[in-house]
Amino acid sequence: MKQVLLFVVACAAACLPGMACTGITLESGDSCTVVARTIEWGGSDLNSVYVVVPRGYEQQSLVPGGMADGMKFAARYGYVGLSVEQKEFVAEGLNEAGLSAGLFYFPGYGKYEEYDEQEKATSIADLQLVSLVLGQCATIDEVKSTVAGVHVVAIDPRASTVHWRFTDVTGRQVVLEIVDGTAHFYENPLGVLTNSPGFEWHLTNLNNYVNLYPGAAAARQWGEAQLSQFGAGSGALGLPGDITPPSRFIRAAFFQTTAPVQPTAAKTVQSAFQILNNFDIPVGVEFADGKVPADIPSATQWTSATDVRNRIIYYRTMWNSRIRSIDLRSIDFSKVKYRAVPLDEAKQQPVEQILIK
Repeated sequence: MKQVLLFVVACAAACLPGMACTGITLESGDSCTVVARTIEWGGSDLNSVYVVVPRGYEQQSLVPGGMADGMKFAARYGYVGLSVEQKEFVAEGLNEAGLSAGLFYFPGYGKYEEYDEQEKATSIADLQLVSLVLGQCATIDEVKSTVAGVHVVAIDPRASTVHWRFTDVTGRQVVLEIVDGTAHFYENPLGVLTNSPGFEWHLTNLNNYVNLYPGAAAARQWGEAQLSQFGAGSGALGLPGDITPPSRFIRAAFFQTTAPVQPTAAKTVQSAFQILNNFDIPVGVEFADGKVPADIPSATQWTSATDVRNRIIYYRTMWNSRIRSIDLRSIDFSKVKYRAVPLDEAKQQPVEQILIK
């Protein structure tokens, strides 16, 4: 009964305004791929945890109604995931083969196939597809094969649909969107993803910003008037600053493609967090004046960065901006026990006092 109740809470959160995600991808000078993203929800604390899943760990998907009566699946690969609301709902993760997977909210545009109880043995809840893929797949081709063999379903009609980003150790990245019950994979060499509308629409919309460039605009003469910039960065005039998914996609693409290439994966991870600082959403922005529903410090509840080649996942949270990491190479996935651990031990931003003598 508890599982059903938590599920309803998660779905209610997912269908309200305020869900947002921004994803970027950076390459280091030594050819490492780093995928990074934010996850937002301004309605309440998502009570996020990290899960450590050993090889052979068995799970069963939820189905409509909230019961775990769907597809049974076991992990071929061990993985670490960051989950929201319930430990089963992995929103971002990395497996020991170097495959990264994450879900991004996709309201109003996606549509899964209708659930058929006769096919429950091959039906997987959308919020559990990341777990299935991380446990079963090492490459993008394996992801496509796995998705082709299952029925992805919603477990509550009130919940938003999602779309997914998958990246393998070669740096190849695809976006999966399910529209009118049909799965569509899109190659994503740009490496940026946000939310609705569809991925192809966002790529087309980039053309509206062909005028943007890094650096300063040159001085110009307009008749008798001499025009010159007020400050640095005037080449980016017109860059949208609001928090809608189309604007975040443009901003993420611009910041990502103008970022200096860092020599190592570790420095690239730092660069990714710096870029994504620009996408932290103050909790009050997403709601009408006086309607903020929860006492949380930010709508951006956590930010992660994943070094797929070196098998390290990093994160920081709204409660603690210190970057923490989990190195999958240090985990023996044949022996480790399943665990789910809160991302934060204390829900309070730590402050270090500097003592002057």
